[in-house]
Amino acid sequence: MALPTTEIVYDLVDTSRVSDAHAIEVASFPPEEAGSLEKFQYRQQHAPELFLGAYIPTPGGRILAGYVCSTLSSSEHLTHESMDEHEPSGTSVCIHAVCVALIHRHRGIALGLLKDYISRLEKARQNGAPYIRILLITHENMRSLYEKAGFEWLGKSEVVHGPEPWYEMGKTLSTAPVPASQPPSLPPGIWEALQRSSSRKAPVARLFAAFDNGVDDITKKEDNLITNKADLLCPRGGCGSIILKNGVASLTERNSVQIDPPTVHSGSSMLPSLPPPGSPMKWWKITPNAMAFENIEVSRAVTLPAHTIADTKKRIKLLACAECELGPLGWHEEGGTEFWLAIDRVGYRE
Repeated sequence: MALPTTEIVYDLVDTSRVSDAHAIEVASFPPEEAGSLEKFQYRQQHAPELFLGAYIPTPGGRILAGYVCSTLSSSEHLTHESMDEHEPSGTSVCIHAVCVALIHRHRGIALGLLKDYISRLEKARQNGAPYIRILLITHENMRSLYEKAGFEWLGKSEVVHGPEPWYEMGKTLSTAPVPASQPPSLPPGIWEALQRSSSRKAPVARLFAAFDNGVDDITKKEDNLITNKADLLCPRGGCGSIILKNGVASLTERNSVQIDPPTVHSGSSMLPSLPPPGSPMKWWKITPNAMAFENIEVSRAVTLPAHTIADTKKRIKLLACAECELGPLGWHEEGGTEFWLAIDRVGYRE
């Protein structure tokens, strides 16, 4: 069971933990994208201050839940060369990977790790380190995560690594903070306005189990399709992010798919358990692409466990709330045009 992010400790990855970080990498990336253990050892040896881990404290010691690792380059853009070499005097921090172990995902660890990493780099720059910018390449489905951390979209990268295209993102590190004696000038009344509580209330999500008449209470019939009567929301209390507008999804019955890690057992997740793989269940089907959603986060493609009995044999991508990262709420077959949300893993707007 993943622990709350408040219990996460951020600390450098030393030589004894490099193999743990590499194991997370191998389990998270397809073989053609995963870095070798030798590359991990090279990065830790030559740029140990740029290899940061997210640790979960336990009575038996700290568990490495995720990591971010980088090397330096003098180039203003990420290239094949900057991915392979470390230039100690380089001004660009080139991130090679930001990765969280599968069992600890969708708890905000990746975003927290990035924010702590950026804070450390900015403090180092203010203390004389040569860092000017952070660069990384990512697949399009991870764009929202990095934008939340303050990165800007720079466009398609020239780097070719595996079958999927890569896109470059960057963030310029801040310089020394403005002295307290010289505060930035603000228009009159703006500070008070920013501090004032918002009058807009977050939508309230009603869970599927609370409806007395089941699917009859959450559906309506339109053009021979049974669609969602209300907006679909993130089910996490206090989030209420709108995932899908009413009338966009169609109610469909198909077999259950194992989208939770095998180590997550009933009662250990914030989300209700799905029926065993192969059992029929109700899903919301959304087509033709992710643009139909108001707010959704799509993971990298993962391979279904060998023992899973499912009516899909391709790799799938997991769906989560893009605001609070709660998930998986559903799934999407790699390369397909259909997205599936479990009817009891989303909330319904009251």
